[in-house]
Amino acid sequence: MRHPFTHRRGERDRDGTPDPGSRTARSTARRHALGRSLLALGSGALPALAFPAPGLWWWAYLALVPWLLLLRTAPGARRAALDGWLGGTGFVLAVHHWLLPSLHVFLLPLAVLLGLLWLPWGWLVRSLLGGAPSPLRAGAALLAVPSGWLMIELVRSWEGLGGPWGLLGASQWEVPAALRLASVGGVWLVSLLVVAANTAVVLLVAAPGLRAAGLAGLAACALVAGTAAWGVGAPRENGSVRVALVQPGVFGGPDGAERRLARAEELTRTLVGRHVDLVVWGESGVGADPAGRPELAARLTALARAVDAPVLVNVDARRADRPGIFKSAVLVGPAGLTDQRYDKMRLVPFGEYVPARGVLGWVTSFGKAADEDRRRGTAPVVMTLPAPEAGSGSGPAGPPLVGPLICFESAFPDMSRHLVRSGAGLLVVQSSTSTFQESWAPAQHASLAALRAAETGRPVVHATLTGVSVVYGPDGRRIGPVLGTDASAVAVRELPLSASTTGYVRWGDWPLYGALAVVGAVCAAEGAGALRRPGSAPRARPARTARGSAGRPAR
Repeated sequence: MRHPFTHRRGERDRDGTPDPGSRTARSTARRHALGRSLLALGSGALPALAFPAPGLWWWAYLALVPWLLLLRTAPGARRAALDGWLGGTGFVLAVHHWLLPSLHVFLLPLAVLLGLLWLPWGWLVRSLLGGAPSPLRAGAALLAVPSGWLMIELVRSWEGLGGPWGLLGASQWEVPAALRLASVGGVWLVSLLVVAANTAVVLLVAAPGLRAAGLAGLAACALVAGTAAWGVGAPRENGSVRVALVQPGVFGGPDGAERRLARAEELTRTLVGRHVDLVVWGESGVGADPAGRPELAARLTALARAVDAPVLVNVDARRADRPGIFKSAVLVGPAGLTDQRYDKMRLVPFGEYVPARGVLGWVTSFGKAADEDRRRGTAPVVMTLPAPEAGSGSGPAGPPLVGPLICFESAFPDMSRHLVRSGAGLLVVQSSTSTFQESWAPAQHASLAALRAAETGRPVVHATLTGVSVVYGPDGRRIGPVLGTDASAVAVRELPLSASTTGYVRWGDWPLYGALAVVGAVCAAEGAGALRRPGSAPRARPARTARGSAGRPAR
């Protein structure tokens, strides 16, 4: 006779709930898990709207809230880690979707691999914010959740993983308070503030008993931002420099490179008599090494002589004095080649080289991966401009030293900091985003120059072949209008110079070290039980009976 409280497969409990072992229950559980997974994927993608081109900078302070709320309600640590992984995958796909022309179908497995970086962050969020956290855990979350996010940004900033593109703090490139904050602790400090604000909002809306902690967190974020806005002064101006940006535009077809060079020459000649200190061309504007082509060197020299200013061109070609293809910034003066040259050091994975080409070389048959690896430069270079004639702009000590960066390198805060510490008074980025002309990439790339300017207290010129070309002053604010992706034009900008030393140049990446210390301290405290939830006291040891056996009543 069957016990009255047992069930056959497919039967329901008395309250109508499906038997956990039934087919209906398993199907419901699978649908619930799938829905949660899709929600995690979509929630992770939301921060992409804060970056250009949508440029909803204010959205960054709320964009993580749906994802955080999902993580804190995960039924277990494994599910929280999975939601972190899926959300990270969604984040990478959304922020880097414009890479599809180059990576093609490989963008998906790359996003899945990078998404693994958010797996421990998902566990950390649930551990600190799940359930009804104590005030102590809430305070720890306000520090540890942003610090954990910063550790992810640090790891994925490695060149081999794609570099520091899409750092959350970079979405604040137009916000004056954020730029002043970046001058103290770089883009890293801005990311910390943004994630801390999202964490405070979660405490405010999801834990009624901890609204005071959420309000305190928001007040602290506002205090930090306000202190940066009004307490950290902009760099003091000290002279100026006149720079011309030459943007020839898009030229396709087999003769596109030569037509683009001719157009760049034509635009440069319009600068005659305009008393500029430097003319900057975009990345890969010259397709042969002028050091090995006397006729090309003479052609560029005649151009510099005509405008009476040095021309910083960019060469994508085999070097005349060594094997291999290099991307190089080459300074040409009115008297000829100056022998000042910088070879790009940090290359774009797949775009400029294929990692482990012996294994992955077949990917060149898909998308637009590099057919031949570019070679790396060995050291940064600070260039000296020829002394200007009377009437042209310059600082009290003459023209500034120039620190060149090439395209992808403007995403790395440490590179611009190193150039400034080596004496550079003007940072120049030569770029080309023609492959991604109709995407968000040109605007996103140009926005990074604002952060590099604010971090270093030096003006930054971002010159491209096909747009967006723009310049920023030493405080990170844009000077003059941009040259968009539809422009074939030249623009002259007078940039203020500064000799001020920012906190970031002086102290470097200190927010990263602080975040690492916070994460380590919180993990140690969690392991020691110092942050244990209320009511989760340590398990008592089993009581022993008089006979010495646990759980057995004494006779």
